[in-house]
Parts: sequence; C-alpha cells; structure tokens
Amino acid sequence: MVRVVIDRIRAWGHVNVRARHRTTIEVTRDDYLTPRGDCIIGIRADKGLSNISPELKEIIRKDESIVIVIFIVDDYFDYVIGTGSSKLTLSNSSKLIIRRSNYIDDATLMIKANKAAIDLDRRLIDRLKKESLLTVYIVGVDLEQDRTTKGNGA
Repeated sequence: MVRVVIDRIRAWGHVNVRARHRTTIEVTRDDYLTPRGDCIIGIRADKGLSNISPELKEIIRKDESIVIVIFIVDDYFDYVIGTGSSKLTLSNSSKLIIRRSNYIDDATLMIKANKAAIDLDRRLIDRLKKESLLTVYIVGVDLEQDRTTKGNGA
C-alpha cells in the first residue's frame, strides 16, 4: 500500500518575483524580496520547512520517497516532482528550497527536482508579480510499503 501525506503553505507574490533561477525554487517567510532573489516565488509564508507536519517529514526523509509540490495562483497551477532523502533535516524555520541538484542544507525540501524557478508556468509567475496569494501543496509519497507488500506475494 502506498502512503501519501499532504501539507499546505500559503504565501504571497511580490513585484520583484522574477523566477529566473536555473537550479532552485524558494518560498520564504521573509516579508521582502529584492531583485537578486531570482529563485524566490513566494514571501510572507505562513510556515517554514520546520513547521510542516511530522508525518510528511517522515516520508520526505526516506531515500526512495517521491515529493510533489503543487503551486496554485488564481486559476493557474504548476507542479514540481523530486525525491526525498534520509539526509534531509527539514529544520529551517523561515524558508523551503526545491533543488535540481543533490545539494542538501537545512532549508532543502527536495532534491533531484524536475524543474527550477525558470521552468515554472509564466502565467503563474505573472500573477505572483501582482502580489497574488500563492498556495503550495507539498505531497509526500512513500512507496516503501508498496514494495515490501509486493515482495511478500500480496
């Protein structure tokens, strides 16, 4: 059986959202954004990475887990798929970062992501530039239980 856990974060766009970074996407609790923050797509988040549900953290900290992040702004959405890791601490209280690479620090939510900020739907980014509400769903998928069940002839 597959185990799925979902959590939600709300944040806001900003006139300085550029989303041009080629390796990361970031959402932060900070209340400002300079033009240099070209990976940041949301500010004033209601949660940092350390505040997501313990059940979701448990899944994300598994090497074989799948992490899906869905970004919704008005009528537009986009999603990113990557993997979790047993090396993730998920302990940063002010931001979360999605990474294409294998680099891990306390703000890393997922690694080996299939998209970075530059790859996100530009219609969604245009809405964020107008300071729209950004809803972020983090979905953790644990396939480990499914693999063990199949191995037992079930």
